[in-house]
Amino acid sequence: MRITKLTTYRVPPRWMFLKIETDEGIVGWGEPVIEGRARTVETAVQEFEELLIGQDPMRINDLWQVMYRGSFYRGGAILMSAMAGIDQALWDIKGKALGVPVWQLLGGLVRDKMRAYSWVGGDRPADIINDMNKLREGGINTFKMNGCDELGMIDNSKKIDAAVARIAEIREAFGGEVEFGIDFHGRVAAPMAKVLLKELEPHRPLFVEEPVLAEQAEYYPRLAEHTAIPLAAGERMFSRFEFKRVLEQGGIAILQPDLSHAGGITECFKVASMAEAYDVAFAPHCPLGPVALAACLAVDFVSYNAVLQEQSMGIHYNKGAELLDYVFNKEDFRIEDGYFSPLPKPGLGVEVDEERIIAASKNSSDWRNPLWRHADGSVAEW
Repeated sequence: MRITKLTTYRVPPRWMFLKIETDEGIVGWGEPVIEGRARTVETAVQEFEELLIGQDPMRINDLWQVMYRGSFYRGGAILMSAMAGIDQALWDIKGKALGVPVWQLLGGLVRDKMRAYSWVGGDRPADIINDMNKLREGGINTFKMNGCDELGMIDNSKKIDAAVARIAEIREAFGGEVEFGIDFHGRVAAPMAKVLLKELEPHRPLFVEEPVLAEQAEYYPRLAEHTAIPLAAGERMFSRFEFKRVLEQGGIAILQPDLSHAGGITECFKVASMAEAYDVAFAPHCPLGPVALAACLAVDFVSYNAVLQEQSMGIHYNKGAELLDYVFNKEDFRIEDGYFSPLPKPGLGVEVDEERIIAASKNSSDWRNPLWRHADGSVAEW
């Protein structure tokens, strides 16, 4: 079998699908994208094409190394995201060729179901209680929300009080009937992170995500020493070599690599194993589409330390399309009592509605995250 063609489709709400074709008619799908930079990743995929056409798609490990080590400059958000989508599609092809799910190729199930969580609120969280009640009707009992609006490096007590009051309201409304993580989203600098973590601790969030930006990772162990809240990070780390440094220094309780950003299944399966060796949990980041989610679930179901799976059904970014709009086998993605079951079909387990993808790609606009500014006019972290 040989690779014959790579085709990308940018579609609403902010996703990109990749189709890899072979001379035996077996097709694989991947999701290579950086939210807000889809065209840049698309170009990177096209540049990798010359290394892939004519090659055996079953040699996933070799093709991964060719893409990673075959160029002097490597890594980073764009190249690793392009590789991630290609890697997903190659695993999809291999599973379909052999007639088994990818999780079977990775060693088989280590669990029977995988706990899912849902986003509530938005960029500026509001009406969270109502959103939680609606999702609880569908069996969801674990959530994540943004923890605050823009926050200065040193900011006032009013903003701290507002962020903490929002979380206190959730505990007051639901007690221990729900669990929730709080995403600082890189909006919080180290001086204020220490303050916020202390104030939030009595409300016992499941975790705090990106307590500071990944480029300030030296603060993770320092912050962990001052709080009992598990700290999570990883969506802006792109290879096992970045995760290695974080694991060595300690402080992070949950690693959150994104399988559409961090080299795909091949790389993140290794990251999960590295994390297990350090007694660190694994919870893939995934506010993206169905192929990305399927790739995450494949690794979740074979990784002992996988604890949570993010998914984008109903997320505030989804304007123009929803998670399962491009999928025929919607029932396989059903969340029951807060859990996913293993996807049963060969490959990644996604039956893609290609006609709908092609039609949607013809009218797809470029998604951009908002640009925020502080009251003094300086740029704020979104």
